[in-house]
Amino acid sequence: MSDPLSTDTDDPNARVYFVWDEEITYRQLREHLSVEDPDDRAMWMARVMREARYRDVWRFVRLVDVLRMWPRIERHLGRMREFWNWLIEGWRADGLLPRID
Repeated sequence: MSDPLSTDTDDPNARVYFVWDEEITYRQLREHLSVEDPDDRAMWMARVMREARYRDVWRFVRLVDVLRMWPRIERHLGRMREFWNWLIEGWRADGLLPRID
């Protein structure tokens, strides 16, 4: 029997609540998010951005990394793509992020 999903993001051995289709701990998730392969890393970053609660997203990814890897991440966001585009463009419109021309 597998461990139950957990929202305790500080417990490295707990099972990630938003990765319901495979057994993965928060330690393993952080390892995936730090791999060298940018496509693999972007896929995992997108998975966090797509499935985790908004407040938890920033516990796993940094905004600077999201912006730098945006073209690789965006294609994996699925139904959340419009939300993240709206959010990032809103921050740019408000002057919180530099505009990209």
